[in-house]
Amino acid sequence: MNIAFFLTPKSEVVFEKITSTMRQALERMEHHRYTAIPILNDKGMYIGTLTEGDLLWKLKNTPDMDFNDTNKVSLSDITMHKINKPVRINSNIEDLVAVAINQNFVPVVDDNNIFIGIIKRSDIITYCYEK
Repeated sequence: MNIAFFLTPKSEVVFEKITSTMRQALERMEHHRYTAIPILNDKGMYIGTLTEGDLLWKLKNTPDMDFNDTNKVSLSDITMHKINKPVRINSNIEDLVAVAINQNFVPVVDDNNIFIGIIKRSDIITYCYEK
């Protein structure tokens, strides 16, 4: 089976660019009710996963910062503690499952390391359950 079967394409994925602000990420995550989102560079390459915890730690560890200051903080200034390991679109299903065991979603990249979407662990589990 080709892993593309499970792919949620980039056009349907909530993500942020590394040049976005902390406030933009907070608002997008709140709006969609997500606790983690992929972060891309300006070339569209996956560079990490931003979590609520990363945002909270930045707020906690920056003296005198309040919510109004979050529009001045670039995501490039936030340490991401979780980098969901990506897989290539031509990976086999065994490699996908091995990575998905420890990640809620698996970023998928093409041969040029350009982010093309994600595969949700829940979609893999649902598929296996229905089979």
